[in-house]
Amino acid sequence: MTETLFKIMFAGKVRDGVEPETAQANLAGLFKSETAAVQKLFNGEPVALKRGLVRAEAERYIDALKNAGVEAYLEPDEAISLNLDEVSTQATPWSPARQAPADASPYAPPKAQAVNEQYGHSTLKVFTTHGRIGRLRFLAWSMVQCVTLVALMALALMVLNWSLVGGGLLIAVLVVVFMTIGVMIGVQRLHDLGWSGWLLLLNLVPFVGTLFPFLMMLLPGTRGPNQFGPPPPPNTRGVKVLGIIWIVMIPIISVASIYYSIGKLAQAELALQTDEYEQSLPYDDEEDKDSALTAPEDVYQEPKDNSSQ
Repeated sequence: MTETLFKIMFAGKVRDGVEPETAQANLAGLFKSETAAVQKLFNGEPVALKRGLVRAEAERYIDALKNAGVEAYLEPDEAISLNLDEVSTQATPWSPARQAPADASPYAPPKAQAVNEQYGHSTLKVFTTHGRIGRLRFLAWSMVQCVTLVALMALALMVLNWSLVGGGLLIAVLVVVFMTIGVMIGVQRLHDLGWSGWLLLLNLVPFVGTLFPFLMMLLPGTRGPNQFGPPPPPNTRGVKVLGIIWIVMIPIISVASIYYSIGKLAQAELALQTDEYEQSLPYDDEEDKDSALTAPEDVYQEPKDNSSQ
């Protein structure tokens, strides 16, 4: 039985929109090697990354490399016998499959946690727009941000009672700082989805801005590395607890806000109806109506002249 075999070639090209440093880090994670060693593959010379593959398997590896942010291509591997029985016994030049089983290949198709171990993990940093975070970590970080903001705002209001200028400046600084942190966290969540951070501006669009945050919370991230880096590390117990608490609090806060808004609208409508009712009440008699509509007459009278009597 014979079948055409292929080799995966790489000439140092990265995908559009992917930084070379990010692609090198992803490729280093795939090979479980140092970034400095992988940089030698980006010299523009074609290199065979893997050889002796059937088409279906080779295409899976090509997809994995694309997810890592690099451009690879297939070529027929004429140096290897087309007889599959012979191929199974032949050694292939510096192929990762020689040292490890096929399932342990750094380009193996995604399989749950094994994939993340193959690719490595991104470094977690809050104060940056680089990197990726998952759904639960996004919720956990957002909860910590909100709780911290509420505590500092309470302190700022106390300062506002002592100094109007000082309290106002402190509130302005807090708003700017926490908005910036929120943008950084949101951008990292979008990166995990494989989306550009600029899509965070959709939160400013009417109607769309009410739905887009829920997409960020619900949609799972991409498996393995993408153009924004390796996948985030597994969630810790603290992240899971905070994320679940925030999931429970979100509907409670939403329902409370809805009831509060309905109550305010009901009070405003009741006040308006009361004013209209009072204005429509009839007067008790015509004299009251006339006295209310006409100005009072001048009650001053000239003193009578009694000298003529």
